[in-house]
Amino acid sequence: MSDAEKKPDALEPTADELALAQKLAEARDTLSKEVHKLIVGQDEVIEQLLLAIFCRGHCLMVGVPGLAKTALVNTLGRALRLTFSRIQFTPDLMPSDITGTDIIQEDPESGRRKTEFLPGPVFANLLLADEINRTPPKTQAALLEAMQERRVTVGAKSYDLPKPFFVLATQNPIEQEGTYPLPEAQLDRFMFMVKVAYPSREDEIDIMRRTTSAYEAQVEPVFTGEELLGLQEIVRKVPLGDHVYQFAVDLVRSTRVSEEYAAPEVKRWLDWGAGPRACQNLLLGAKARALLHGRFHATVEDLVALAKPVLRHRLVLNFAAESEGLTPDMIVERVLEKAKTQA
Repeated sequence: MSDAEKKPDALEPTADELALAQKLAEARDTLSKEVHKLIVGQDEVIEQLLLAIFCRGHCLMVGVPGLAKTALVNTLGRALRLTFSRIQFTPDLMPSDITGTDIIQEDPESGRRKTEFLPGPVFANLLLADEINRTPPKTQAALLEAMQERRVTVGAKSYDLPKPFFVLATQNPIEQEGTYPLPEAQLDRFMFMVKVAYPSREDEIDIMRRTTSAYEAQVEPVFTGEELLGLQEIVRKVPLGDHVYQFAVDLVRSTRVSEEYAAPEVKRWLDWGAGPRACQNLLLGAKARALLHGRFHATVEDLVALAKPVLRHRLVLNFAAESEGLTPDMIVERVLEKAKTQA
């Protein structure tokens, strides 16, 4: 096969790349052990956050207050040797409170005034945007632009954000009064919507033992920022079979009410389905998941495992679905059942 005929992902990994991928598989348990020094349970949540980081994606985390979301992100940053920053979103938050602003400084020698850029909290590797739906759309847009472009523009100058850069935004599913829900087009910028549930009884007992005693844990870094950037490159080189591409595309397209082969339930319960970005995130997430589980090839099982976090925030339910008490996860399960029978 000539170079011109090779498929885009048919490049063979080098020995160094394979060694780096092997290091990721071996370090998975070590990384999980370090995080669990402070975080009890939440294995699925931790894995989804790691997958997003390795794919250069961002996450929207949904969970009630008090489930250690901030502690989890902070601990991840320490285990990955990344800088961490937190922004509490409020109705009076301004875009400059996120991106930074130009300030006027006077040169003590010449007496002349000059502008100097004062970076905002967005200049960090891991950024926690706490309760993003409590701030107006203008401020939301400032953060979402930084997520997409990985740079901010203040005045006439643009400033690159540090690499790697990862945003974890949170929403409180209980209180909706006085909020500004993210539009569907902005929700699509998030790779995963991660649901954080209450801990099990055994985990909650363990949490109480740790948090009501003198217990202190020292989290040791597992990766450096440079190694993480290398792993982000490796993820895209994981090969996929044609059947994996076909399953992912058919799965996403089956959520669109305009498709002829969409399930009757989809046409009945949805106003809008997932777009091409969902398929991209599904495939990239499958590649990263394969590496985390010690494989250098992704499978349909990887796609199935990530279908809910990738699709749940990209499906717009209509009144019929809401009146019947359905959730996006229920519809994703129906779509998956049909996709498996047709595969």
